[in-house]
Amino acid sequence: MPLSIGIDIGGTNLRAARISGPGEILDRIAEKSAPDPELVLSRIADMVRRLDSAEVAAIGIGVPGRVDARRRTVLSGGYVNLASVSLAERLEDIAGKSVVVDNDCNMALVAEMALGAGRGHGNIVMFTIGTGIGGAVTQNRQIMRGRATAGQLGHITVDVNGEICACGRRGCVETTSSGTALGRHIARAGLGPDVSVDQLFARDAAGDIQARGILEAWARPLRAAIDTTVAVLDPDLVLIGGGLGRAAHKALACAPALAPWYQCKVEAAQLGDDAGVIGAGLQALAGEASMTPALFSPLTQPGRARRAVLVNGVPASGKSTVSRGIADRMGWPLLALDTVKNPFLEVLGGGDREFNRTLGRASYQAIWSVVGEAPAGTTVIVDAWFGFQPRQFIEDYLRKAGVEQTAEIWCHAPGEVLADRYRARLDQRPAGHPGAAYIPELIELASRAEPLRRGPLFDVDTTRPIDFDAITQWLRTVIGASN
Repeated sequence: MPLSIGIDIGGTNLRAARISGPGEILDRIAEKSAPDPELVLSRIADMVRRLDSAEVAAIGIGVPGRVDARRRTVLSGGYVNLASVSLAERLEDIAGKSVVVDNDCNMALVAEMALGAGRGHGNIVMFTIGTGIGGAVTQNRQIMRGRATAGQLGHITVDVNGEICACGRRGCVETTSSGTALGRHIARAGLGPDVSVDQLFARDAAGDIQARGILEAWARPLRAAIDTTVAVLDPDLVLIGGGLGRAAHKALACAPALAPWYQCKVEAAQLGDDAGVIGAGLQALAGEASMTPALFSPLTQPGRARRAVLVNGVPASGKSTVSRGIADRMGWPLLALDTVKNPFLEVLGGGDREFNRTLGRASYQAIWSVVGEAPAGTTVIVDAWFGFQPRQFIEDYLRKAGVEQTAEIWCHAPGEVLADRYRARLDQRPAGHPGAAYIPELIELASRAEPLRRGPLFDVDTTRPIDFDAITQWLRTVIGASN
Protein backbone atom coordinates (compact mmCIF):
# COMPACT_ATOMS: atom_id res chain seq x y z
CA MET A 1 0.00 0.00 0.00
CA PRO A 2 1.43 3.42 -0.92
CA LEU A 3 2.39 5.84 1.82
CA SER A 4 2.53 9.62 1.93
CA ILE A 5 4.25 12.37 3.84
CA GLY A 6 1.96 14.87 5.55
CA ILE A 7 3.34 18.29 6.53
CA ASP A 8 1.67 20.84 8.79
CA ILE A 9 3.14 24.36 8.74
CA GLY A 10 2.35 26.34 11.86
CA GLY A 11 3.39 29.68 13.22
CA THR A 12 5.35 27.97 16.00
CA ASN A 13 6.18 24.47 14.75
CA LEU A 14 6.67 22.57 11.51
CA ARG A 15 5.41 18.99 11.77
CA ALA A 16 5.87 16.16 9.31
CA ALA A 17 4.91 12.48 9.37
CA ARG A 18 4.93 9.40 7.19
CA ILE A 19 1.29 8.38 6.81
CA SER A 20 -0.29 5.06 5.84
CA GLY A 21 -3.34 4.73 3.60
CA PRO A 22 -5.76 4.45 6.56
CA GLY A 23 -4.21 7.54 8.19
CA GLU A 24 -1.86 5.92 10.72
CA ILE A 25 1.26 7.90 11.66
CA LEU A 26 4.25 5.62 11.02
CA ASP A 27 7.02 8.08 11.82
CA ARG A 28 7.16 11.76 12.72
CA ILE A 29 9.54 14.66 13.16
CA ALA A 30 9.18 18.35 14.05
CA GLU A 31 11.17 21.54 13.65
CA LYS A 32 10.69 25.13 14.75
CA SER A 33 8.88 27.39 12.34
CA ALA A 34 10.26 30.73 11.16
CA PRO A 35 8.99 33.92 9.52
CA ASP A 36 11.52 33.54 6.68
CA PRO A 37 9.78 31.55 3.88
CA GLU A 38 13.06 30.30 2.41
CA LEU A 39 14.12 28.97 5.79
CA VAL A 40 10.75 27.25 6.20
CA LEU A 41 11.10 25.63 2.76
CA SER A 42 14.61 24.46 3.61
CA ARG A 43 13.43 22.86 6.85
CA ILE A 44 10.48 21.20 5.12
CA ALA A 45 12.76 19.78 2.43
CA ASP A 46 15.05 18.38 5.11
CA MET A 47 12.13 16.75 6.95
CA VAL A 48 10.91 15.20 3.70
CA ARG A 49 14.36 13.76 3.02
CA ARG A 50 14.42 12.22 6.50
CA LEU A 51 10.95 10.66 6.11
CA ASP A 52 11.07 9.66 2.45
CA SER A 53 11.11 6.04 1.33
CA ALA A 54 10.40 4.04 -1.80
CA GLU A 55 6.81 3.47 -0.60
CA VAL A 56 6.03 7.20 -0.36
CA ALA A 57 3.87 8.15 -3.34
CA ALA A 58 2.99 11.78 -2.62
CA ILE A 59 3.38 14.69 -0.24
CA GLY A 60 0.64 16.84 1.28
CA ILE A 61 1.25 20.24 2.87
CA GLY A 62 -1.10 22.23 5.07
CA VAL A 63 -0.28 25.94 4.91
CA PRO A 64 -1.67 28.72 7.11
CA GLY A 65 -3.40 31.55 5.29
CA ARG A 66 -5.18 31.77 1.96
CA VAL A 67 -4.44 28.87 -0.37
CA ASP A 68 -5.80 28.13 -3.85
CA ALA A 69 -5.69 24.36 -3.59
CA ARG A 70 -6.74 23.77 -7.19
CA ARG A 71 -3.74 25.76 -8.44
CA ARG A 72 -1.51 24.70 -5.54
CA THR A 73 -0.75 28.34 -4.84
CA VAL A 74 -0.32 30.16 -1.53
CA LEU A 75 -2.01 33.55 -1.91
CA SER A 76 -1.21 35.07 1.49
CA GLY A 77 -0.29 34.07 5.00
CA GLY A 78 -0.20 35.52 8.47
CA TYR A 79 2.48 34.49 10.93
CA VAL A 80 4.14 32.37 8.21
CA ASN A 81 3.67 33.84 4.74
CA LEU A 82 4.73 31.50 1.94
CA ALA A 83 3.10 33.49 -0.87
CA SER A 84 6.52 34.39 -2.28
CA VAL A 85 7.62 30.75 -2.54
CA SER A 86 6.54 28.35 -5.31
CA LEU A 87 6.09 25.76 -2.61
CA ALA A 88 4.59 22.84 -4.54
CA GLU A 89 6.82 23.11 -7.59
CA ARG A 90 10.04 23.56 -5.64
CA LEU A 91 9.33 20.70 -3.27
CA GLU A 92 8.40 18.47 -6.21
CA ASP A 93 11.77 19.28 -7.78
CA ILE A 94 13.57 18.50 -4.53
CA ALA A 95 11.68 15.33 -3.58
CA GLY A 96 10.63 13.96 -6.96
CA LYS A 97 7.14 13.27 -5.58
CA SER A 98 3.73 14.78 -6.35
CA VAL A 99 2.75 17.55 -3.94
CA VAL A 100 -0.72 18.62 -2.79
CA VAL A 101 -1.09 22.00 -1.06
CA ASP A 102 -4.11 23.22 0.90
CA ASN A 103 -5.00 25.40 3.85
CA ASP A 104 -3.84 23.83 7.11
CA CYS A 105 -7.29 23.85 8.69
CA ASN A 106 -8.81 22.17 5.64
CA MET A 107 -6.23 19.42 6.08
CA ALA A 108 -7.06 19.08 9.77
CA LEU A 109 -10.79 18.84 9.05
CA VAL A 110 -10.18 16.09 6.46
CA ALA A 111 -8.46 14.09 9.21
CA GLU A 112 -11.20 14.71 11.75
CA MET A 113 -13.85 13.57 9.23
CA ALA A 114 -11.86 10.42 8.48
CA LEU A 115 -10.64 9.43 11.93
CA GLY A 116 -11.78 11.90 14.57
CA ALA A 117 -14.73 13.85 15.88
CA GLY A 118 -16.17 14.56 12.42
CA ARG A 119 -16.93 10.95 11.55
CA GLY A 120 -20.56 10.52 10.55
CA HIS A 121 -21.17 14.25 10.01
CA GLY A 122 -21.55 15.92 6.63
CA ASN A 123 -21.78 19.65 7.41
CA ILE A 124 -19.03 20.81 9.75
CA VAL A 125 -17.43 24.10 10.76
CA MET A 126 -13.96 23.88 12.29
CA PHE A 127 -11.87 26.51 14.07
CA THR A 128 -8.23 25.70 14.81
CA ILE A 129 -6.77 27.66 17.70
CA GLY A 130 -3.00 28.05 17.67
CA THR A 131 -0.61 30.92 17.02
CA GLY A 132 -3.46 32.26 14.87
CA ILE A 133 -6.94 30.94 14.13
CA GLY A 134 -7.67 28.81 11.10
CA GLY A 135 -11.02 27.79 9.71
CA ALA A 136 -12.57 25.20 7.45
CA VAL A 137 -16.11 24.32 6.37
CA THR A 138 -17.56 21.20 4.80
CA GLN A 139 -20.87 20.68 3.08
CA ASN A 140 -21.87 17.09 2.39
CA ARG A 141 -18.33 16.11 3.49
CA GLN A 142 -16.72 18.26 0.80
CA ILE A 143 -14.47 21.19 1.65
CA MET A 144 -16.18 24.45 0.72
CA ARG A 145 -13.81 26.59 -1.33
CA GLY A 146 -15.88 29.32 -2.98
CA ARG A 147 -13.74 30.92 -5.66
CA ALA A 148 -10.63 29.48 -3.99
CA THR A 149 -10.16 30.34 -0.31
CA ALA A 150 -13.48 30.04 1.53
CA GLY A 151 -13.35 29.15 5.20
CA GLN A 152 -11.14 31.92 6.62
CA LEU A 153 -13.04 31.85 9.90
CA GLY A 154 -10.21 33.41 11.87
CA HIS A 155 -11.03 36.66 10.07
CA ILE A 156 -14.63 36.95 11.19
CA THR A 157 -14.92 40.45 12.66
CA VAL A 158 -15.88 40.48 16.34
CA ASP A 159 -14.85 44.09 17.17
CA VAL A 160 -14.87 46.74 14.43
CA ASN A 161 -12.73 48.98 16.65
CA GLY A 162 -10.39 46.21 17.71
CA GLU A 163 -6.75 45.54 17.09
CA ILE A 164 -5.26 45.44 13.61
CA CYS A 165 -5.07 41.91 12.25
CA ALA A 166 -2.38 40.44 9.99
CA CYS A 167 -5.01 40.50 7.21
CA GLY A 168 -5.15 44.31 7.38
CA ARG A 169 -8.57 44.64 9.02
CA ARG A 170 -9.47 45.36 12.62
CA GLY A 171 -11.01 43.13 15.23
CA CYS A 172 -10.81 39.72 13.59
CA VAL A 173 -11.41 36.87 16.05
CA GLU A 174 -7.78 35.88 15.49
CA THR A 175 -6.79 39.11 17.31
CA THR A 176 -8.87 38.19 20.37
CA SER A 177 -9.03 34.40 20.70
CA SER A 178 -5.83 32.89 19.26
CA GLY A 179 -2.91 31.65 21.32
CA THR A 180 -1.11 34.90 20.59
CA ALA A 181 -4.15 36.85 21.79
CA LEU A 182 -4.30 34.78 24.99
CA GLY A 183 -0.73 35.86 25.73
CA ARG A 184 -1.79 39.49 25.32
CA HIS A 185 -4.77 39.00 27.64
CA ILE A 186 -2.47 37.52 30.28
CA ALA A 187 0.05 40.34 29.93
CA ARG A 188 -2.63 43.03 30.15
CA ALA A 189 -3.84 41.48 33.38
CA GLY A 190 -0.34 42.01 34.80
CA LEU A 191 0.59 38.34 34.89
CA GLY A 192 3.89 36.94 33.66
CA PRO A 193 4.44 35.13 30.34
CA ASP A 194 5.02 31.87 32.22
CA VAL A 195 1.32 31.63 33.21
CA SER A 196 -0.23 28.79 31.20
CA VAL A 197 -3.83 28.29 30.21
CA ASP A 198 -3.99 25.26 32.51
CA GLN A 199 -2.93 27.47 35.39
CA LEU A 200 -5.69 29.91 34.46
CA PHE A 201 -8.26 27.11 34.65
CA ALA A 202 -6.90 26.02 38.02
CA ARG A 203 -7.06 29.58 39.37
CA ASP A 204 -10.56 30.01 38.01
CA ALA A 205 -11.68 26.81 39.71
CA ALA A 206 -10.29 28.19 42.96
CA GLY A 207 -12.38 31.37 42.59
CA ASP A 208 -9.74 33.69 41.11
CA ILE A 209 -11.75 36.51 39.50
CA GLN A 210 -8.76 37.73 37.50
CA ALA A 211 -8.27 34.32 35.87
CA ARG A 212 -11.97 34.15 35.06
CA GLY A 213 -11.75 37.59 33.42
CA ILE A 214 -8.87 36.48 31.19
CA LEU A 215 -10.68 33.31 30.12
CA GLU A 216 -13.86 35.26 29.36
CA ALA A 217 -11.96 37.86 27.34
CA TRP A 218 -10.43 35.01 25.35
CA ALA A 219 -13.61 32.96 24.90
CA ARG A 220 -16.40 35.51 24.32
CA PRO A 221 -15.21 36.70 20.89
CA LEU A 222 -14.75 33.07 19.83
CA ARG A 223 -18.32 32.36 20.90
CA ALA A 224 -19.49 35.31 18.80
CA ALA A 225 -17.61 33.95 15.78
CA ILE A 226 -19.14 30.51 16.33
CA ASP A 227 -22.63 32.01 16.58
CA THR A 228 -22.02 33.85 13.31
CA THR A 229 -20.98 30.72 11.43
CA VAL A 230 -23.93 28.80 12.86
CA ALA A 231 -26.32 31.53 11.71
CA VAL A 232 -24.84 31.60 8.21
CA LEU A 233 -24.07 27.91 7.59
CA ASP A 234 -26.36 25.94 9.94
CA PRO A 235 -23.85 23.06 10.38
CA ASP A 236 -24.34 19.69 12.05
CA LEU A 237 -21.28 20.28 14.23
CA VAL A 238 -18.71 22.89 15.20
CA LEU A 239 -15.25 21.54 15.98
CA ILE A 240 -12.55 23.36 17.95
CA GLY A 241 -9.09 22.05 17.11
CA GLY A 242 -5.47 23.09 16.97
CA GLY A 243 -2.85 23.11 19.69
CA LEU A 244 -5.11 25.12 22.00
CA GLY A 245 -8.35 23.58 20.78
CA ARG A 246 -9.22 21.62 23.90
CA ALA A 247 -8.42 24.61 26.11
CA ALA A 248 -10.52 26.94 23.94
CA HIS A 249 -13.40 24.46 23.98
CA LYS A 250 -13.20 24.33 27.77
CA ALA A 251 -13.03 28.13 27.99
CA LEU A 252 -16.27 28.43 26.03
CA ALA A 253 -18.03 27.37 29.24
CA CYS A 254 -17.24 30.92 30.39
CA ALA A 255 -19.14 32.28 27.39
CA PRO A 256 -22.24 30.16 26.71
CA ALA A 257 -24.32 30.71 23.60
CA LEU A 258 -27.07 33.20 24.36
CA ALA A 259 -29.26 33.35 21.24
CA PRO A 260 -31.38 30.19 20.96
CA TRP A 261 -31.56 30.50 17.19
CA TYR A 262 -27.81 30.14 16.74
CA GLN A 263 -26.90 27.18 18.88
CA CYS A 264 -25.17 24.07 17.57
CA LYS A 265 -23.24 21.19 19.08
CA VAL A 266 -19.66 22.35 19.71
CA GLU A 267 -17.04 19.69 20.37
CA ALA A 268 -13.29 19.54 20.80
CA ALA A 269 -11.47 17.93 17.90
CA GLN A 270 -10.01 14.53 18.78
CA LEU A 271 -6.73 14.37 16.88
CA GLY A 272 -4.96 17.38 18.36
CA ASP A 273 -1.71 18.41 16.71
CA ASP A 274 -1.75 15.20 14.64
CA ALA A 275 -4.76 16.30 12.59
CA GLY A 276 -2.77 18.51 10.24
CA VAL A 277 -0.20 15.91 9.19
CA ILE A 278 -2.79 13.11 8.96
CA GLY A 279 -5.12 15.19 6.82
CA ALA A 280 -2.28 16.33 4.58
CA GLY A 281 -1.17 12.74 4.12
CA LEU A 282 -4.69 11.55 3.35
CA GLN A 283 -5.24 14.35 0.83
CA ALA A 284 -1.96 13.50 -0.87
CA LEU A 285 -3.04 9.87 -1.23
CA ALA A 286 -6.60 10.70 -2.25
CA GLY A 287 -5.45 12.50 -5.37
CA GLU A 288 -8.66 14.49 -5.82
CA ALA A 289 -8.77 15.79 -9.35
CA SER A 290 -10.76 18.81 -8.20
CA MET A 291 -7.92 19.82 -5.90
CA THR A 292 -4.77 19.06 -7.86
CA PRO A 293 -5.41 18.93 -11.59
CA ALA A 294 -1.74 19.38 -12.40
CA LEU A 295 -1.00 15.94 -10.95
CA PHE A 296 -3.32 14.06 -13.28
CA SER A 297 -2.75 12.94 -16.83
CA PRO A 298 -4.97 14.18 -19.70
CA LEU A 299 -6.81 10.85 -19.48
CA THR A 300 -8.64 12.09 -16.41
CA GLN A 301 -10.43 14.82 -18.31
CA PRO A 302 -14.17 14.21 -18.84
CA GLY A 303 -15.04 12.41 -22.05
CA ARG A 304 -11.79 10.42 -22.35
CA ALA A 305 -11.30 8.18 -19.31
CA ARG A 306 -13.73 5.71 -17.86
CA ARG A 307 -15.12 6.86 -14.54
CA ALA A 308 -16.73 4.93 -11.72
CA VAL A 309 -19.09 5.92 -8.93
CA LEU A 310 -18.34 3.47 -6.13
CA VAL A 311 -21.47 3.00 -3.99
CA ASN A 312 -19.90 1.42 -0.94
CA GLY A 313 -21.23 0.01 2.33
CA VAL A 314 -21.64 -3.23 4.24
CA PRO A 315 -24.59 -5.56 3.49
CA ALA A 316 -28.02 -4.00 4.21
CA SER A 317 -26.55 -0.48 4.36
CA GLY A 318 -28.90 0.82 1.65
CA LYS A 319 -26.49 0.70 -1.29
CA SER A 320 -29.06 -0.70 -3.70
CA THR A 321 -31.55 2.09 -3.05
CA VAL A 322 -28.88 4.75 -3.43
CA SER A 323 -27.41 3.14 -6.57
CA ARG A 324 -30.76 2.84 -8.31
CA GLY A 325 -31.67 6.42 -7.41
CA ILE A 326 -28.43 7.72 -8.91
CA ALA A 327 -28.80 5.59 -12.04
CA ASP A 328 -32.38 6.77 -12.57
CA ARG A 329 -31.38 10.41 -12.27
CA MET A 330 -28.02 10.39 -14.07
CA GLY A 331 -28.66 7.77 -16.74
CA TRP A 332 -25.43 5.92 -15.97
CA PRO A 333 -25.28 2.10 -16.21
CA LEU A 334 -25.45 0.27 -12.86
CA LEU A 335 -23.45 -2.85 -12.06
CA ALA A 336 -24.26 -4.44 -8.71
CA LEU A 337 -22.46 -7.38 -7.15
CA ASP A 338 -25.68 -9.20 -6.25
CA THR A 339 -27.16 -8.59 -9.71
CA VAL A 340 -24.25 -10.52 -11.22
CA LYS A 341 -24.01 -13.17 -8.51
CA ASN A 342 -27.65 -14.05 -7.78
CA PRO A 343 -28.51 -15.63 -11.17
CA PHE A 344 -25.63 -18.05 -10.73
CA LEU A 345 -26.84 -18.94 -7.23
CA GLU A 346 -30.34 -19.55 -8.58
CA VAL A 347 -29.15 -21.71 -11.48
CA LEU A 348 -26.61 -23.63 -9.43
CA GLY A 349 -28.95 -24.12 -6.49
CA GLY A 350 -26.96 -22.24 -3.89
CA GLY A 351 -24.02 -23.53 -1.88
CA ASP A 352 -22.18 -23.03 1.38
CA ARG A 353 -20.74 -19.75 2.56
CA GLU A 354 -17.31 -20.41 1.07
CA PHE A 355 -18.91 -21.02 -2.31
CA ASN A 356 -20.83 -17.74 -1.93
CA ARG A 357 -17.58 -15.92 -1.23
CA THR A 358 -15.85 -17.51 -4.22
CA LEU A 359 -18.77 -16.61 -6.47
CA GLY A 360 -18.69 -13.07 -5.07
CA ARG A 361 -15.04 -12.67 -5.99
CA ALA A 362 -15.72 -13.99 -9.49
CA SER A 363 -18.70 -11.65 -9.88
CA TYR A 364 -16.58 -8.73 -8.73
CA GLN A 365 -13.98 -9.58 -11.36
CA ALA A 366 -16.72 -9.87 -13.99
CA ILE A 367 -17.98 -6.38 -13.16
CA TRP A 368 -14.59 -4.80 -13.83
CA SER A 369 -14.17 -6.85 -17.00
CA VAL A 370 -17.44 -5.36 -18.26
CA VAL A 371 -16.30 -1.87 -17.30
CA GLY A 372 -13.05 -2.43 -19.18
CA GLU A 373 -15.02 -3.17 -22.36
CA ALA A 374 -17.09 0.03 -22.10
CA PRO A 375 -16.31 2.93 -24.46
CA ALA A 376 -13.86 5.56 -23.27
CA GLY A 377 -15.70 8.33 -21.47
CA THR A 378 -18.27 6.00 -19.91
CA THR A 379 -19.31 6.58 -16.30
CA VAL A 380 -20.54 3.49 -14.45
CA ILE A 381 -22.09 2.99 -11.03
CA VAL A 382 -20.73 0.00 -9.12
CA ASP A 383 -22.73 -1.22 -6.11
CA ALA A 384 -20.66 -3.41 -3.77
CA TRP A 385 -19.14 -3.74 -0.32
CA PHE A 386 -15.60 -2.84 -1.33
CA GLY A 387 -14.13 -3.89 2.01
CA PHE A 388 -14.57 -7.63 1.47
CA GLN A 389 -11.25 -7.89 -0.39
CA PRO A 390 -7.83 -6.22 0.15
CA ARG A 391 -7.54 -2.64 -1.08
CA GLN A 392 -4.97 -3.63 -3.70
CA PHE A 393 -7.60 -5.74 -5.48
CA ILE A 394 -9.78 -2.72 -6.26
CA GLU A 395 -6.74 -0.71 -7.36
CA ASP A 396 -5.67 -3.50 -9.74
CA TYR A 397 -9.18 -3.88 -11.17
CA LEU A 398 -9.55 -0.14 -11.70
CA ARG A 399 -6.20 0.03 -13.45
CA LYS A 400 -6.98 -2.93 -15.72
CA ALA A 401 -10.43 -1.52 -16.53
CA GLY A 402 -8.95 1.85 -17.48
CA VAL A 403 -10.82 3.74 -14.75
CA GLU A 404 -8.94 6.96 -14.12
CA GLN A 405 -11.46 8.77 -11.92
CA THR A 406 -13.65 7.60 -9.05
CA ALA A 407 -16.12 9.13 -6.65
CA GLU A 408 -17.34 7.24 -3.59
CA ILE A 409 -20.79 7.20 -1.98
CA TRP A 410 -20.49 5.78 1.54
CA CYS A 411 -23.76 4.25 2.80
CA HIS A 412 -24.09 3.40 6.47
CA ALA A 413 -26.50 2.83 9.37
CA PRO A 414 -26.16 1.54 12.95
CA GLY A 415 -25.57 -2.18 13.32
CA GLU A 416 -28.94 -2.81 14.91
CA VAL A 417 -30.70 -1.19 11.95
CA LEU A 418 -28.68 -3.31 9.53
CA ALA A 419 -29.60 -6.42 11.52
CA ASP A 420 -33.32 -5.64 11.25
CA ARG A 421 -33.03 -5.01 7.51
CA TYR A 422 -31.04 -8.18 6.91
CA ARG A 423 -33.45 -10.26 8.99
CA ALA A 424 -36.44 -8.91 7.06
CA ARG A 425 -34.91 -9.96 3.73
CA LEU A 426 -33.83 -13.50 4.62
CA ASP A 427 -36.68 -15.15 2.73
CA GLN A 428 -36.09 -12.96 -0.34
CA ARG A 429 -32.48 -13.95 -0.99
CA PRO A 430 -31.38 -16.96 -3.09
CA ALA A 431 -29.96 -20.00 -1.35
CA GLY A 432 -26.27 -19.57 -0.75
CA HIS A 433 -26.43 -16.18 0.95
CA PRO A 434 -25.54 -16.26 4.67
CA GLY A 435 -28.57 -16.78 6.91
CA ALA A 436 -29.60 -15.42 10.30
CA ALA A 437 -26.38 -16.71 11.88
CA TYR A 438 -24.56 -13.95 9.99
CA ILE A 439 -26.38 -11.12 11.79
CA PRO A 440 -24.05 -10.80 14.85
CA GLU A 441 -21.10 -10.71 12.45
CA LEU A 442 -22.85 -8.00 10.42
CA ILE A 443 -23.38 -5.86 13.52
CA GLU A 444 -19.71 -6.17 14.43
CA LEU A 445 -18.67 -5.39 10.84
CA ALA A 446 -20.80 -2.23 10.86
CA SER A 447 -18.93 -0.98 13.94
CA ARG A 448 -15.54 -1.07 12.20
CA ALA A 449 -16.33 -0.63 8.50
CA GLU A 450 -14.81 2.41 6.79
CA PRO A 451 -15.09 3.90 3.31
CA LEU A 452 -12.27 3.51 0.80
CA ARG A 453 -11.60 7.25 0.79
CA ARG A 454 -10.35 6.94 -2.74
CA GLY A 455 -11.02 10.34 -4.26
CA PRO A 456 -14.06 12.49 -3.46
CA LEU A 457 -16.39 11.05 -0.80
CA PHE A 458 -20.09 11.66 -0.11
CA ASP A 459 -21.54 10.34 3.15
CA VAL A 460 -25.10 8.95 3.23
CA ASP A 461 -26.80 8.01 6.50
CA THR A 462 -29.50 5.71 5.15
CA THR A 463 -31.60 5.97 8.31
CA ARG A 464 -32.55 9.44 7.05
CA PRO A 465 -34.40 10.46 3.88
CA ILE A 466 -31.93 10.26 1.01
CA ASP A 467 -31.29 13.63 -0.60
CA PHE A 468 -30.78 12.55 -4.20
CA ASP A 469 -30.71 16.16 -5.39
CA ALA A 470 -27.67 16.80 -3.21
CA ILE A 471 -25.99 13.57 -4.34
CA THR A 472 -26.50 14.21 -8.04
CA GLN A 473 -25.42 17.84 -7.75
CA TRP A 474 -22.26 16.67 -5.99
CA LEU A 475 -21.60 14.06 -8.68
CA ARG A 476 -21.98 16.62 -11.44
CA THR A 477 -19.41 18.74 -9.65
CA VAL A 478 -16.79 16.08 -8.95
CA ILE A 479 -17.19 13.62 -11.83
CA GLY A 480 -19.17 15.35 -14.56
CA ALA A 481 -22.59 14.74 -16.08
CA SER A 482 -21.65 13.34 -19.49
CA ASN A 483 -22.03 9.67 -20.34
